[in-house]
Amino acid sequence: MDGSPGGRLLQGIRTLAGKQEQERLSLKEVVAMGVGGMIGGGIFSVLGLAIAEAGHAAPLAFAVGGLIALITGMAYVRLGLAFQSDGGSFTYLERAFRQPNVAGLGGWLLLAGYIGTLALYAYTFGVYGAALLGGEGEANAATHHLLESLILLTFLGINLYGVKASGTSELLIVTVKVLILLLFAVIGMLFIDIEHLTPLFDHGASGVLLGAALIFVAYEGFELIPNAVNEMEDPRRNLGRGIFGAIVITILVYVLVSLVAVGNLTPEEIEKYGEYALAAAAKPFLGQAGFVLIGLAALFSTASAINATLFGTARLGMVMARERELPAAFAFVRRQNHIPWFSLITITAVTLLFVNLGNLTIIASFSSSTFLIIFFAIHLSAWRLRRQIDIPPIYPLTGMLFTSLSLGALGFYLWNNARESLLWIGVGYLAVVIAELLFSERRWVFRKST
Repeated sequence: MDGSPGGRLLQGIRTLAGKQEQERLSLKEVVAMGVGGMIGGGIFSVLGLAIAEAGHAAPLAFAVGGLIALITGMAYVRLGLAFQSDGGSFTYLERAFRQPNVAGLGGWLLLAGYIGTLALYAYTFGVYGAALLGGEGEANAATHHLLESLILLTFLGINLYGVKASGTSELLIVTVKVLILLLFAVIGMLFIDIEHLTPLFDHGASGVLLGAALIFVAYEGFELIPNAVNEMEDPRRNLGRGIFGAIVITILVYVLVSLVAVGNLTPEEIEKYGEYALAAAAKPFLGQAGFVLIGLAALFSTASAINATLFGTARLGMVMARERELPAAFAFVRRQNHIPWFSLITITAVTLLFVNLGNLTIIASFSSSTFLIIFFAIHLSAWRLRRQIDIPPIYPLTGMLFTSLSLGALGFYLWNNARESLLWIGVGYLAVVIAELLFSERRWVFRKST
């Protein structure tokens, strides 16, 4: 493994795929890793946001998000093959920029981004759990907050005691949730009302880009694949195929699912159900059983994603602390099983605060903007290293254009519709910058004398 700080920093998040590294990963397992990372629960809640902004063109919004992911995947393939480091994004930033704080900020942004996805998964679990249990108004809201908090605390307890999903169980979970969504899509296609799909751009063409930017977090996850490049069979052949295969499968699922949802719900129903529109979309052709099936799939999927993400993010915090990126307390581990208990508790506490104070727009926009920034930085790294990694300049330049346009569209949307979300995002990024300047070994203030 790479001995640089970047080579060690992100080894803690490889376990997000739930795969133990005793054997080489086959192409099938690499694809499953990427699909599992992306279809982790976000689609169950952000679908309503996409439809609210893009209207009938919501499937196009998911396709645009997938296109950005595919272009970004090219950068990750070339960087991953050139450096073959477990450090992933951190290593690429470290190699591309002489200023070490740039890579440090990248590490902090990754940590913040994964906390955001944890909050999104917990929020989704709470929404679907409350919907399945019934209840309206304040009672439903209270149940939602109770469930999203309980699921985080439950997996905090599980991780503190060292119980984690095996690679086999994670692969099973990925297979089950993808099959349920594909079953929903295939059956639902037979019941689509064409009138629900016309006119295509009923919210304007700009709504497609706004929708894609707002729900981009649904494509987060494929960037973890290069972190396991040293554990793959024939990485020069399988890294690219694994990344592109996973993204294409995810695009197909998202486009079909959103098409069925738009084709089976009226605008009034979409507005009414909002956060659990996907389950409501199953009712017209599968009845209450379909609602329950999609609801259970959401609970199943988000619970698994919370477990894996919490496990990996806590270890990311531990490794960052060892690299003097976080306070030393994040490196505290239990002697008997080396579980990073302080990191687990702190990350869960921050997520609990975020998920209970923020709404879906705040959580999704923060997570999407964070990963768009990270991916813009990766494209910039690929462009700076283009000769070393042998990538045509058009790919990173196009990637920078698309991610910057998406960020601009997201900022425009939030400024006009949800300025509270912009405030949350601004405070979050200010905290990231302050944390890098205060706690890293390269800090600009309280610098140790040498």
